[in-house]
Amino acid sequence: MSWMRLVRSSKFRHVYGQALRREQGFEDIRVSKTSWDSTLCSVNPKFVAIILETSGGGAFIVLPLGAAGRIPPDYPLVSGHRSSVLDIAWCPHNDNLIASASDDCTIKVWHIPDGGLTTTLTVPKVNLVRHQRRVNLLLWHPTARDVLLTAGWDTKVLLWSVESGELLVHIDAHPAVLYSASFNWNGTKLVTTCRDKKMRVFDPRSGELESVAECHESARATRAIYLRSGLIFTTGFSRGSERQYSLRDPQSLHEPIVVASMEMASGVLFPMYDPDTNMIYLCGKGDVVIKYFEVTPEPPFVHYVNTFQTAEPQRGIAMMPKRGCDIAACEVAKFYRLQSNGQCQVVSMTAPRKSEHFQADIYPDTLAAQAALTAEQWLAGSVAEPVTFSLRECFAALSASKSVSNRASATSTQSSGGTRTAAAWQQILRKQQPSGNAI
Repeated sequence: MSWMRLVRSSKFRHVYGQALRREQGFEDIRVSKTSWDSTLCSVNPKFVAIILETSGGGAFIVLPLGAAGRIPPDYPLVSGHRSSVLDIAWCPHNDNLIASASDDCTIKVWHIPDGGLTTTLTVPKVNLVRHQRRVNLLLWHPTARDVLLTAGWDTKVLLWSVESGELLVHIDAHPAVLYSASFNWNGTKLVTTCRDKKMRVFDPRSGELESVAECHESARATRAIYLRSGLIFTTGFSRGSERQYSLRDPQSLHEPIVVASMEMASGVLFPMYDPDTNMIYLCGKGDVVIKYFEVTPEPPFVHYVNTFQTAEPQRGIAMMPKRGCDIAACEVAKFYRLQSNGQCQVVSMTAPRKSEHFQADIYPDTLAAQAALTAEQWLAGSVAEPVTFSLRECFAALSASKSVSNRASATSTQSSGGTRTAAAWQQILRKQQPSGNAI
């Protein structure tokens, strides 16, 4: 009798991670030592922003992706907060707009010029003041332009119109500090996790609480994110301090579809989600690994794919939007890891393909840097899917850029990849971003 091992069919089963060369990352960065469980950095196709350890107020640094290497100690900063910066987030609809939240109870929104800063920036475009205690969480709306969610230690969740500075929604339904928040695909639902071990689903426009359930057994930090399908993926800890993840249907939060335990560790697990491939990357604070999974409709629903491992533990991490990946190299994800040695390491996740043509099966239409609604339309009840675009045009631009580089210098192809990719995006980004997006 013969036995044949059945192997799950998946386009992403062979995705592997590889750290780019040291000179393609950033070095000599004084990463913040805050005890708050933040990712400490944020990235888009133009810049990477990193929260710094500073004295006399809070600051973060904004680095153009093409300016890799050692960062001089006198590099210009974004420095307008009176106390430590706890979270930062790039606007998904404007690559020059970034929000920062601070221990000084304020939220500030900054405009970063193309090419980066030449002098330290101290005056924000918008200053949002309403929280009564430190602000620890920022989240931009996925479809409405300039709508920003903030949460603080006063347990309040606020939604703002950044363009006008007006407070749109005030949610006061949490008994303790929030750990995380996530909008669903079209921004009509909001899920939060809280120190009271509960996860809650809201209508973000009305602030109405729709459902509540226990997230994980431990009161330690939990995270919840909406998947494109409408399911909710969570990370947390068991009562015995084992890391866990779960998959849930919002209609029955009390009955998880999947609950799985992992290793014993103390660092919080940050779930990084790619809606194009339906892959989830689990990045633990203090870990030397990134584990990644694929979510499918077939049991066991959350499939382990592989693990990327490096030598230095990560203190923070950010995931590049798909429009910032190297499509010509079949890169399906890219991460910027903040390490204890002051280095920002770039990690590329690649699906191996032999063909040099555009791989439409692994690159469906992806999120564009363009809002589908105004803040007024969204608040009035309008619903729209996020604006998407084809990466085929990006593939052509990157392929042409690489061909020119190869002809100029065959030996410098690998070392100049990061700069070349960043430069190639500028034409695409100018086409994607309407001029009306800037505040």
